[in-house]
Amino acid sequence: MNTQDLEAFAAWVEDLMRERGYDIDSPRGGGKSRIADEAGVHRAAVTRLLQRQSMPDLETTRRLARVLGVPVRDMLIRSGRLTAEELADAHDHLPPPAPGAEPGRRPTPEEVADLLGIPADRRDMFVRVVEQFLPDESQTATGTFPGTD
Repeated sequence: MNTQDLEAFAAWVEDLMRERGYDIDSPRGGGKSRIADEAGVHRAAVTRLLQRQSMPDLETTRRLARVLGVPVRDMLIRSGRLTAEELADAHDHLPPPAPGAEPGRRPTPEEVADLLGIPADRRDMFVRVVEQFLPDESQTATGTFPGTD
């Protein structure tokens, strides 16, 4: 992490805080304390970030993301800790859907096995185990699942 990463991240978080109604600009506004309380973090961690002194630790980042209503993924990328490639969505690696397939469909166990690189000699076992945890088509269509009556 360099000073530019910290500066850019802190400015982005400040904007989010203001957009969400936290008064972080006036000395007695209480916004820093309020967000720290709502996130369950130390006020000093919020202050150090806003003063560009230090990047929050992972748990503080996770908690701030929840309170600010942004994905932790975005916080980690914006902070410079991880890249978008390092946090790639698994769906980005799935093969394109077959022609006529429904958009946004769930990948098949076979596609997941390919994605995960399951060796050929264990693929059938992997698929059988995964299928045990998936609802069958009749449950999906009716929205009823065992044990949810």
